[in-house]
Order: sequence, then C-alpha cells, then structure tokens
Amino acid sequence: MKNMNQLMKQAKKMQEEMMKAQEALGEQKVEGTAGGGAVKVVATGHKLVESITIVPDAVDPNDVEMLQDLVLTAVNDALKKADEIASNEMSKQTRGLNLPGLF
Repeated sequence: MKNMNQLMKQAKKMQEEMMKAQEALGEQKVEGTAGGGAVKVVATGHKLVESITIVPDAVDPNDVEMLQDLVLTAVNDALKKADEIASNEMSKQTRGLNLPGLF
C-alpha cells in the first residue's frame, strides 16, 4: 500500500508540473517568416497567432496570390515552431515517456 501512495504522489506531482509547463507555453513566443522576412507571424506556444507583419513592398495589388501564399507560409512556419516547443517541453515533463494523446 505504501508503494501505491508513493506512486499516486509522483503522478500528482507530474500532473502539476505538466500544468505549469502548459501555462508557460502560452507565454512563449515563436516567429514564422516568409519571403525573406517580408511576412512575419508571431504566435504563442498554444498556437495562437498574435500578430502578422507585412512589409509594404510585399503588397502588390496585381499579385494578391503571392501575398496570400507568403502569409500562409509564415503562419504555418510559426505553428510548426509552436508544435516543436510544445513537444520539447512536454518531453521534459514526461521524462521521455511516450504518452499518446498529450500533443
């Protein structure tokens, strides 16, 4: 019974650490870019886009599709980086355990 109590304490501690890590992810920022920095997207570790910056030279009314592609590429770049930091943080918290469904 003593081992079961100790196991429950460890599980609770791990859960608390994971919740803290999850909160910290929301404070971390990542930046995705496209077109050599013509479009920049800032997102949080929770994959929420906070800002999109477009340099004026990237705006060509005759080529809106290119600008749309640049924005899409920058957003996807930022979200990929957010996934990477989330995965890295969670692997630290789970100490390498493979727990499916967390992220």
